[in-house]
Amino acid sequence: MSAQATDVTPATGAPPPRSTRAAALRRRLPGSLAWHLGSLAILAVILYPVLWVIGGSFKESGDIVGSLDLFPGDPITDNYTSLADGIADISISTFFVNSLFLAVGSVIGIVVSCSLTAYAFAKIRFAGRNLLFTLMIGTLLLPYHVLLIPQYVLFRNLDMINTYTPLLLGKYLATEAFFVFLMVQFMRNLPRELDEAARLDGCGHLRIYWSIVLPLCRPALITSAIFTFINSWNDFMGPLIYLNEPGKYTISLGLKMFVDQEGLANYGGMIAMSLVALLPVLAFFLAFQRYLIDGMATSGLKG
Repeated sequence: MSAQATDVTPATGAPPPRSTRAAALRRRLPGSLAWHLGSLAILAVILYPVLWVIGGSFKESGDIVGSLDLFPGDPITDNYTSLADGIADISISTFFVNSLFLAVGSVIGIVVSCSLTAYAFAKIRFAGRNLLFTLMIGTLLLPYHVLLIPQYVLFRNLDMINTYTPLLLGKYLATEAFFVFLMVQFMRNLPRELDEAARLDGCGHLRIYWSIVLPLCRPALITSAIFTFINSWNDFMGPLIYLNEPGKYTISLGLKMFVDQEGLANYGGMIAMSLVALLPVLAFFLAFQRYLIDGMATSGLKG
């Protein structure tokens, strides 16, 4: 509407002269040019580390540190082909399988436990609900390192060190308060008339949760799944503390093995493995990105 209004003169209703439009374009040209140049400059700064990593994966390890060239003049592929030989007699696929096991297990635990907890807070009235919800949100203020030593002592006394249990148990007990809060806010936007109609048909809480709430909360569930998968795949501190055997290492710990005990690092192989390790995360995100956008753009109901 505004564009049409500027193209028509108020007196006669006819389009403005071509010279007037050209003058308006000339006045807007410097600002538009500065905006695009600034955007390109910011984009170059953001993409520079990515291009540096891609170029470094085709360089010799000795040419990576201190080199100012983004891409080598004589690229090599040895950094990628050497990954087939593994690290310290351990296949690269072992690290990927371990990381995938933890990531998928974490996603299942978060989606199931956090959605059940969120349903209780959002749909069921019980004594102390608001207090418990406030205490749960308060756990977000606790730094991870504050709980690190008590949790380690607990799992050590339970003889669970060097297992995946400490890394997965909390995911199945709804300890991730952020995802519970996300789902609670999403479920509170659902009309209560749907619950009342289901109760009139004889549905209990489990049936309402499974047949009505979960399908409508799919964007929130997939949003939580995406962030959980990425966080678990990239987690370094947890596996470093609880895993001792190299055969149980994840991708993040596998990258650490490129540095030997003398401090010498195979930077080329490390960078190549880092890029390969990004592929599952990128594929997972691309597969579910439209649901992530739906979760941000809708309130859970489609018209």
